[in-house]
Amino acid sequence: MLKLGLVTSSPTVRLKDHNRAVQLRRNASGDGPQPPNRLAASIDLSDLPYQQYDWSQAHGACCENAIGYMPIPVGAAGQLLVDGIPYHVPMVTTEGVLAASIMRGCKAINLTPVASSPNLERAAAAKIWLDSTKCQRMMKRAFDSTSRFARFSGITTILVGSQLFIRFKATAGDAMEMNMTSKGAEAALTMMGKEGFPDMYILSLSGNYCADKKAAAVNWIEVPADVLSFVLIIDVDTLVKLIQVKNLVGSAVAGALGSFNAHAANIVATVFIATGQDGAQIAESASCLTTMMNVQGELHISVSMPSLEVATAGGGTVLRLQSTMHNMLGVRGPHTRNPGDNAGRLARIIAAAVLAGEVSLCSALAAGQLVRSHMLYNRKGSA
Repeated sequence: MLKLGLVTSSPTVRLKDHNRAVQLRRNASGDGPQPPNRLAASIDLSDLPYQQYDWSQAHGACCENAIGYMPIPVGAAGQLLVDGIPYHVPMVTTEGVLAASIMRGCKAINLTPVASSPNLERAAAAKIWLDSTKCQRMMKRAFDSTSRFARFSGITTILVGSQLFIRFKATAGDAMEMNMTSKGAEAALTMMGKEGFPDMYILSLSGNYCADKKAAAVNWIEVPADVLSFVLIIDVDTLVKLIQVKNLVGSAVAGALGSFNAHAANIVATVFIATGQDGAQIAESASCLTTMMNVQGELHISVSMPSLEVATAGGGTVLRLQSTMHNMLGVRGPHTRNPGDNAGRLARIIAAAVLAGEVSLCSALAAGQLVRSHMLYNRKGSA
């Protein structure tokens, strides 16, 4: 007889046949009162499958005391163009209409022109330049030249759509001198304009960027007004107003921390489960700032996700079914030439899927389509 409790991680007898071990565990007897304290006697596991699964991959790596596996529907949203490459994004979910909504967002994105906005490209170029060692040295010379006491220590940047937030770090001797540091920052930014960014203008010397963060995944897209009207049945101004009231003001009223978005966690969770990521990391990985702006009649939408933590090697990514999803996206395992490229690619795909989900859901909310869509496509019978 095999003695094996539900909580005990080490069985009394170790079996090389993992399928047999799972089967015995489902019917294990303990030392409880009579009748025997059997798992199968207290819980009906007949609908929980355990066969036709490679338990050797999970053993000692992904799950202890395995009694079965949970089949969940897998949908594919796409195709979604990311950096000009088409993808079908796997989504493990039990929420009806979610995959269809992402599909709708993908359609809107794919119908947009390939060329990016000069403002967005220039903002990205400015961020790369500011993050370079050469720029830091130039910034220091300009900053330090404005005072006998103020000394430049470094800068950090974060990109939100076409808006670049720059945080200066400096010392001011024994003083707590905001005027001194503001003067140095202004001189450094003026130098930046002369060194290749004459089209940059300072919206505000203080942008309320007071946290040291570095963007890990930033995606943006421009959606023409006619595409919004045809695919999403909404106009630019209505969508922009909704974003301001819902994502920004509403989230602030709710005391949100880093979650100024419509439902980024929804998309992150579905792809995380499909690709074998650590489910607990959804908490920080779904931190997302969604912005929408009306730029000359077109919708400029961006998602900034500063803590998107993904892997393409190790952990649950080694399981056969999850590896299949990595193959589907072309990011399985470590990159052979440039370590980190596959994980970076997966992060960009997830961020792009989040962007598609944001524009679709917000359009549905603004047009009053959300409840009607759920009732039409997510209910087998009348409610």
